[in-house]
Amino acid sequence: MINAILEWSVRNRTMVLTLAVLLAAWSFYAVRNTPVDAIPDLSDVQVIIKTHYPGQAPQVVEDQVTYPLTTALLSVPGATSVRGYSYFGDSYVYVLFEDGTDLYWARSRVLESLSQVEGVLPAEARPVLGPDATGVGWIYQYALVDRSGRHDLAELRSIQDWFLKFELQTVPGVAEIATVGGMVRQYQIVLDVSRMRAYGLPLDRIVRAVRDGNQEVGGSVIELAEAEYMIRGTGYLRSIADIEKIPVGLTGQGTPILLRDVASVRLGPQMRRGIADLDGEGEVVGGIVVMRWGENARSTIAAVQQRLDELKPSLPPGVEIVVTYDRSNLIDRAVSTLNMKLLQELAMVLLVCVVFLGHIRSGLVAVIALPLGVLAAYSVVYFQGINANIMSLGGIAIAIGVMVDAAIVMVENLHKHIEEAGPDADRWELVLASSREVGKPIFFSLLITTVSFLPVFTLEAQEGRLFAPLAYTKTYAMAAAAILAVTLVPVLMGFLVRGRIRTERDNPLNRALMNVFGYPVRLALRFPRSILLLALLLVVATAWPWQRLGAEFMPELDEGDLFYMPTTLPGISAGKAAELLQQTDRLIRTVPEVERVFGKVGRAETATDPAPLTMIETMIRLKPRNEWRPGLTLADLKRELDEVVNFPGLTNSWVMPIKTRIDMLATGIKTPVGIKIAGPDLAVIQEIGQNIEAVVRTVPGTRTVYSERVSGGRYIDITTDRAAAARYGMDVADIQRVVATAIGGMTLTQTIEGLERYPVNIRYPRDLRDSVENLRELPVIIDSGAAVPLGELARIAISDGPPMIKSENARPNGWVYVDLDSDDLRDYVERARAAVSANVELPVGYSIAWSGQYEYWLRAAERLRLLVPFTLLIIVILLAMNFRSLAEVLIILGSLPLALIGGVWLVYLLGYNMSVTVGVGFIGLAGLAVEIGVVMLVYLNAAYLRISEKNPDGVSLGDLHEAIFAGVQRRIRPILMTVIATMVGLTPIMLGGGAGSEVMRRIAAPMVGGLTSALLLAVTVIPALYLIWRSRQITTARSEAKAGEGGNAI
Repeated sequence: MINAILEWSVRNRTMVLTLAVLLAAWSFYAVRNTPVDAIPDLSDVQVIIKTHYPGQAPQVVEDQVTYPLTTALLSVPGATSVRGYSYFGDSYVYVLFEDGTDLYWARSRVLESLSQVEGVLPAEARPVLGPDATGVGWIYQYALVDRSGRHDLAELRSIQDWFLKFELQTVPGVAEIATVGGMVRQYQIVLDVSRMRAYGLPLDRIVRAVRDGNQEVGGSVIELAEAEYMIRGTGYLRSIADIEKIPVGLTGQGTPILLRDVASVRLGPQMRRGIADLDGEGEVVGGIVVMRWGENARSTIAAVQQRLDELKPSLPPGVEIVVTYDRSNLIDRAVSTLNMKLLQELAMVLLVCVVFLGHIRSGLVAVIALPLGVLAAYSVVYFQGINANIMSLGGIAIAIGVMVDAAIVMVENLHKHIEEAGPDADRWELVLASSREVGKPIFFSLLITTVSFLPVFTLEAQEGRLFAPLAYTKTYAMAAAAILAVTLVPVLMGFLVRGRIRTERDNPLNRALMNVFGYPVRLALRFPRSILLLALLLVVATAWPWQRLGAEFMPELDEGDLFYMPTTLPGISAGKAAELLQQTDRLIRTVPEVERVFGKVGRAETATDPAPLTMIETMIRLKPRNEWRPGLTLADLKRELDEVVNFPGLTNSWVMPIKTRIDMLATGIKTPVGIKIAGPDLAVIQEIGQNIEAVVRTVPGTRTVYSERVSGGRYIDITTDRAAAARYGMDVADIQRVVATAIGGMTLTQTIEGLERYPVNIRYPRDLRDSVENLRELPVIIDSGAAVPLGELARIAISDGPPMIKSENARPNGWVYVDLDSDDLRDYVERARAAVSANVELPVGYSIAWSGQYEYWLRAAERLRLLVPFTLLIIVILLAMNFRSLAEVLIILGSLPLALIGGVWLVYLLGYNMSVTVGVGFIGLAGLAVEIGVVMLVYLNAAYLRISEKNPDGVSLGDLHEAIFAGVQRRIRPILMTVIATMVGLTPIMLGGGAGSEVMRRIAAPMVGGLTSALLLAVTVIPALYLIWRSRQITTARSEAKAGEGGNAI
């Protein structure tokens, strides 16, 4: 079939060229419209439910909101995990789904489950779905700053909430604009208890009056003078004066009692759980652009920037927008770096062809076919909806060497045919003949290289989402190269390989290489078994570096910026948290390599940010690398920052922004290793966590370890004395209303001021509720108008409790965060697990689970262990289909482990750990090694066939030696051309820097090292194996012939 396709292409060359032009045009359109991002979206398919339950303690939120929600959502189809967080006043529930689940289908199923549980929740708690965004959705952040001092934080917050937020939410691709920091303006009604008692007004009556005093209603329409008038009853609260005039009752003489008679109304800040700071200079208001799932990050950021530029003239004088995080910088760096490397590879391919073939137009065959194959691959990627990112572009980069191999082999073989046929031969017949000779094995070798990446497609979860774009683009590029090799390349050869063609011997470089490589070939043919024994010893020796390779899930992606995520001790106040945030930001800003510092403590107003008030998240924008101090690395910078920021009780963690946010939303763990402790009692969980912390701190390789104080919060418990309350005609609900309203402060309604809305809050004066003693004396106005101290109705005491509650699949959890000094994740976790098992005893009903990157590593290693043998079986089947000989298949497979020698040694010498990334590189190397072996075997078979035709009476061992030597020499030039072209293309990736280089270097290293050993083995081990196999055939044939002659003689 391959030969028929070749013949059709040559005979219909005009149509082939026309189709190639159309393919190029369509593919160019697809490339221009492919979404662009920095890294693939590694997030799980997840749906977030946020429930605001104002003023409630974490335990109340857990009991009344989070636990009912998590138990109801456990049965959602496709859900793999349900994670709950109960904070002061907020509940977050994360439902994680299986890979491949459609996000909007998942959201609809979660909504179905919510409808069943809403009736169980308190009236004030209303669950809402978070935005249709993922962990990589935070693409752009900015701060509103007024350096003139004319606008306070409340005014800046109003500008953000009621102007910028709505304008930016209209930008295509934006799911949500989240606000962090600043002060929300609040109308505060501070009750005068003495006046309430004098007028005999209970708290409930005032609350009801305020709520009823903020209404507007429509009264249908009436007709006047043949015109229709719509009726409306106005009554919205719009100012302090409106609130003060609310009637709350009547005196005995019928005089109205207004709210200002029993309370003072003032403007103040609403209670907040999120604070933002810029460069340690003071608090600011921040905005976070959250991108919708599946959108184009680069175009969304560009649209947001354009809209902000349009809105800047509308800002009040003195207010400016300062960009604190812009992922487009990372995207542009990543894409431009890989694009430059792709252009370098194209230039080097042309140079290799010109140097070895001495013919510029022959090199143009590869230079034209190669970009077309790349464009064709991206046209398929465009339809599949995969972004252009460092991994998908990296797939093209590592495929180029193999893609160009087909064109190089076919052009080089045509040169050989032209040399042998002479100038008078029909050129198109020579093209057809040379293409038939190598077309089929090239097609199958490219197919085998494509199949070798099958294990990558089977990776799951985060590792699967990371490498799937690389595997797809490489596979599509290889498939395009295979198709072009039997269609377009022969046509291009016919048009371009013309003029004076220099013979191989005319090129001094070729002569020198043939002489150099002739010696090891002669040696292999003279001592084949010794060569095989030496190769076996080299394989055995490779076990030494292999055993010393560490193991990690993936190297840390250098995103160009840093994320500072320390953990403070529980129970910290908002004021102290703001002070600590400003101090750490100011210290970080002193490091010369830091350009800008934007920190927040607590959480932003978005469901995608479940951070407690104890968590600081500081975005550190770093200067370009060329502005750093000479010789300073990122690891050195982290160590310096660790020394600069050194606060007692603060556990430092310096991580990457995108990756960490993804991990936090996926597993909740923000460090490379996490330990999750599950059980029924939070106090016991905390004790286990502290024991684990003490043990893990002694394990070598631990940088920092911190166990969450899951019961380290401080509570004032007000327990109703039911009998005492009953004596005053009150029940538990009455006492709880006083606690929630008078002490905690309840938001009763909101003012309507044009487009802006501000809450109206009511509570007792601060001096009546600022200590336990004052709370005991807090007057409770009963229906009769008398005041009863709260201490007579309830017991008031200080106790410990949870500052926040985490649960996984409805079981309470406590987590231990471990940051490492070592990159060897596997060995570290094995040591840590052994230490924890030996020194920490778990009570009945409690369990621990090791999470974070270690969990990913185990899953990926187990899957690859199962699927690599299956892939080898498919390769064997494909080889058998091509060669139809078990011996030839075994020759190729026998040389395969030998090709891995160079890869293992180079990975070891570069200090890399064994990881999923390195494993992908070895998978790619296996495909390359098989391809080299296939084409070498084709040339050896062709040489043996020629010598057999010359000696119809039988081939002697001397003739076999000469045939193998001739076949290897015939293959030396194309082998060197393909190996050098591939290595030249991969070396800049292996040595390069920039965004994503940590991953790409570890993919390229095994391939570069392995190609070196594959080249040497191709000219020694394969000829030696081939000689032994053919020698046995010849010996067996002679023995059978002699036996036949003897029988005839008898």
